[in-house]
Amino acid sequence: MSYVSFGHGEEAFILLPGLSDGLATVQGKALLLARPYRDFFDRYTVYMFSRKNRMPEGYSIRDMADDQAKAMEILGLRKASVMGVSQGGMIAQHLSIDHAEKVGRLVIAVSAPYANETIRACVNNWIDLAKSGQYEQLMADMNEKSYSEGYLKKLRRFYPVIGAVMKQLRYDRFFINAQAILDFDLRDDLARIGCPTLIIGGTEDKIVGADAAYEMRERIANSELHLYEGLGHAAFEEAADFNERVLRFLETAQ
Repeated sequence: MSYVSFGHGEEAFILLPGLSDGLATVQGKALLLARPYRDFFDRYTVYMFSRKNRMPEGYSIRDMADDQAKAMEILGLRKASVMGVSQGGMIAQHLSIDHAEKVGRLVIAVSAPYANETIRACVNNWIDLAKSGQYEQLMADMNEKSYSEGYLKKLRRFYPVIGAVMKQLRYDRFFINAQAILDFDLRDDLARIGCPTLIIGGTEDKIVGADAAYEMRERIANSELHLYEGLGHAAFEEAADFNERVLRFLETAQ
């Protein structure tokens, strides 16, 4: 399992990325990934984990959470604050339930408690595009469904370059991660999450839908919700105050 770490604080803050981890892991990207979290460095040592390198067929979200718990044990991380983004948020939910003693505070960003119709339509389409070799279309659809129109105006000029890179990638990990999302349903167990929880979403999320955040808020007792108006699935990248909001929650949540 690849991971990167940065910062020098005494407390651990774990980040779990989304489905894109099935295409490219965090290995070798510490300098690139660290920059947005500079304000965390004094208080936290930040860890970002990929899924494990060899994932068997049928590898589930629960399996991913179990392996994340094992990785924490190996690194001597007895307890941490955890933020999961998209699919990472699904893993974080399982981690908070099945290994509750390891999670002090939880942030669930642009995620969902189960594979709803919006998620299923997106993920099944991405699987079909990847299997048929339409890699540039796969990348374009992911971006178009994630970012606001203002952000897309800047990003679209790079589609040919990104598409060329997408053609060079292996997709076996992507398919296993994608199927795990389709098989995920934790609605009946969400009430078992007992740690302070911040749920963040976007009102224009075209991948998980805006209702998913409300569903989690209703079922997780000790939780609070913030929706970014006008932003979608990439709210964690586009919202200027996203990390500031997360850090404030970590510092004040009881």
